[in-house]
Amino acid sequence: MLAMLHCGKKQIGAFLACILIFSSVFFSYVKDLQLQNNIARKNFPQAATTTASPVIELCKGKPAQNAITPLKGNRTLIITPYFDDREKKLTRVIGIVHHEDVKELYCWFCCQPDGKIYVSKASIDVHSDRFGFPYGATDINCLEPESCDPTHVSIHQFPHGDIDQLPRFEIKNRKAEPFPVDFTLCISAMFGNYNSVLQFIQSMEMYKILGVQKVMIYKNNCSHLMEKVLKFYIEEGIVEIIPWPIDSHLKVSHGWRYSMDSKDIGYYGQITALNDCVYRNMQRSKFVILNDADEIILPLKHPDWKTMMHSLQQQNPGVGVFLFENHIFPKTVTTPVFNISSWNAVPGVNILQHVHREPIIKKKFNPRKIIVDPKKVIQTSVHSVLRAYGKSVKVPRDFALIYHCRMPLQASLPRESLIRDTTLWKYNSSLITNVNKVLHQTVLQAEGRESG
Repeated sequence: MLAMLHCGKKQIGAFLACILIFSSVFFSYVKDLQLQNNIARKNFPQAATTTASPVIELCKGKPAQNAITPLKGNRTLIITPYFDDREKKLTRVIGIVHHEDVKELYCWFCCQPDGKIYVSKASIDVHSDRFGFPYGATDINCLEPESCDPTHVSIHQFPHGDIDQLPRFEIKNRKAEPFPVDFTLCISAMFGNYNSVLQFIQSMEMYKILGVQKVMIYKNNCSHLMEKVLKFYIEEGIVEIIPWPIDSHLKVSHGWRYSMDSKDIGYYGQITALNDCVYRNMQRSKFVILNDADEIILPLKHPDWKTMMHSLQQQNPGVGVFLFENHIFPKTVTTPVFNISSWNAVPGVNILQHVHREPIIKKKFNPRKIIVDPKKVIQTSVHSVLRAYGKSVKVPRDFALIYHCRMPLQASLPRESLIRDTTLWKYNSSLITNVNKVLHQTVLQAEGRESG
């Protein structure tokens, strides 16, 4: 009996020793696993975007109503979420973020038909072209749950909590569609009580002659007269307005660099608007053009953009980003032709009278503007595409150039040092007819009513 008890004690001791050894190995394994996960999250932010499913939670939140939606604390502003499956099944939320203060965000996906919520940690990618401002254009990227195709998403600072009061955003670009248009032009942002009415109408009519089918304008504000013109183009079906009240949320700078004007964000959040415009048109336009209302990309060897882009793509297979050289036509230098009396009372310059351009300053940065295949763009800036699938190509100046009618950059140059360039006059007959039609239905009609 004593021998059996002694033997039992040995077995119990061995059993306890086994438990101790197993516990030590198990906890060491868990610690190792945690360490590996931490390293993975540090080196590969996308690895942190794992999904979870709080099965009791159901979709909540209030539908977002505005183009710019600030989250609590005003350190994150949401524009629009877009589905992006070019690499992974991803929701890319275009936003504006304070680059120092915002370190963690979560996507709360609303799945149908069960209405359950899936939470995914975001990678926060502030664009490199921030130019010193504390707020910058940002991609808030979240992997989507494999088990559903979410229709809506809310953005939260935490992976848990009450989201009843959070805005809920529809995820755009969920379905692939055939391109309804070849060319969409993005103008961002219209601000400063914009009133260059004649030049705007001339630019719009040139865009139409060259082949644009949609013009998207991120509008902060403009004059009362300009509103009449925009209303005409909206009713015509060519213009779509995206309200852009950025100055209701942030202190905006008129300059592009922080040292010029130390505000929250540069140039009315122009870079964010351009990125939103690219993604907004990714499924509905073959090409997207990024330029301002006083700029026109003029083909020199082709009659329009369609034939020009066909030629460029043949010469550069697989390229989706084309950069066009900027040429300033000073509005201070006038040619006494096409002096149309009915245009003289309309605010803004008559571009047909400005056909002298400044020579390019060698070894100085010359900002270009862009035509892109939106499906190949990941992030864009104003004068270049920051990240894309494939290369960018600089279009030679003898192939096409940007006609940019504005105040001179080289104001001291005498007239004889400027280059006479009448490319614009190729379109003068159609342009004059079309501009007169718009003016008589907007500005001149309004003046007639007022004088009567």
